Amino acid sequence: QVQLVESGGGLVPAGGSLRLSCAASGRTFSNYAMGWFRQAPGKEREFVATLNGFGRVISYADSVKGRFTISRDNAKNTVYLLMNSLKPEDTAVYYCAAKFGTTGMTSNAYNYWGQGTQVTVSS
Repeated sequence: QVQLVESGGGLVPAGGSLRLSCAASGRTFSNYAMGWFRQAPGKEREFVATLNGFGRVISYADSVKGRFTISRDNAKNTVYLLMNSLKPEDTAVYYCAAKFGTTGMTSNAYNYWGQGTQVTVSS
């Protein structure tokens, strides 16, 4: 079992920045690829970013490429999502997720999920 707890969400004006954190516990953190997903009201959950166990393989959704940065600190069992140049359309509940092994860009590839943190970007 892997337990995940997100933090760092909030209300920010368009153009602003936020850094989300996801603290993991329960297993050897570096064995797990981590992902960030988001879900806006009335929409399906969508992929945002993923990285592998040592952070060397990274992928982003086209909608966030160049604005968001995913990273991890295995010594702290934490994965981060730095979000710059935020837009109102980035408003959503953001979830971190873990899967054993390689990265993935589909939600059904992930076994473990956090409870989510709300990000609201005002125009």
